[in-house]
Amino acid sequence: MMSIREDQLLHTVGTLADSLVDDYDVVEVLQLLVDECTKIFDASAAGILLISPTGHLEVLVSTSERSEFVELMQLRAGEGPCIEAVATGKVVSVPDLRHIASRWPKFAADARQSGYSSLHAIPMRLRESTIGSLNLFRNTTGDLNDPDAAAARTLADIATISILQQRLIEESSVAQAQLQRALDTRVIIEQAKGYIAQSHGLDMEAAFALIRGHARSTQTRLSLVAEDITTGRLTL
Repeated sequence: MMSIREDQLLHTVGTLADSLVDDYDVVEVLQLLVDECTKIFDASAAGILLISPTGHLEVLVSTSERSEFVELMQLRAGEGPCIEAVATGKVVSVPDLRHIASRWPKFAADARQSGYSSLHAIPMRLRESTIGSLNLFRNTTGDLNDPDAAAARTLADIATISILQQRLIEESSVAQAQLQRALDTRVIIEQAKGYIAQSHGLDMEAAFALIRGHARSTQTRLSLVAEDITTGRLTL
C-alpha cells in the first residue's frame, strides 16, 4: 500500500509535470516545488540556489525569510553545504549543524544562530554540469535517508529541467526574432535593388553593387542605406 509520503511525491511530480506542458513562469513552478518539499520531507523550509549567467550563486526561491537568510549567509561566507553541493555535484547532508566548525568554519557561527538543526543540499545536475542546489532545512537533527535522498534528487531533476527548458524557449525566441529581422532586412534590400535597377536602367546585380558601394563609402549599414532608398530619403 502506498504511503502518504509516496502519494505526496507522486502528486507533486504530476502537478509539476502539468505546469511544464504549457507556457509557465519558472519562478512560480520552482516556488511550488520548494513548498511541496517541506511537506514531503518533513522540512521546516526549503530553497533553491542557482548559478546566474554571470557565474554567481543567487537565491532563486525560498519558503521562508529564515531559510533564505541561511543561504545568503553561505554566499557571504563563501562556504557551506549548499555551496559544496553545487561545487561537487554531490548530495551534502549535514545531520547536525552544531558540528560543522572544522568543515566550514566561516559558516559555522551563522549556522548556530539560524535555529535550524540540520541541512541537506541536493545538486541540480544536467549530465556533468551543476546549475544550482535544492536545499532542505530541518528543525530536527538526523541524516537524509536513502529513499528521501532519491526522492529529493527526482525533484531537483524536475527543477533543473524546468529552468533549462525555459532557457531553451527564451533562446529559441531570440533566435526566431533574429531570423525574422534578417528576413525583413533582406526584403528591404531587394526592394531597394529593384528601385535602383528601374531608376538607373541597371540589372539587379549592378544595382546591388551600387547600393553596397555607397554603404561602404559612407560606412553605413547596408540595411539602413536600403531603407533610406526605399523611403526616398536617399538618392544615388
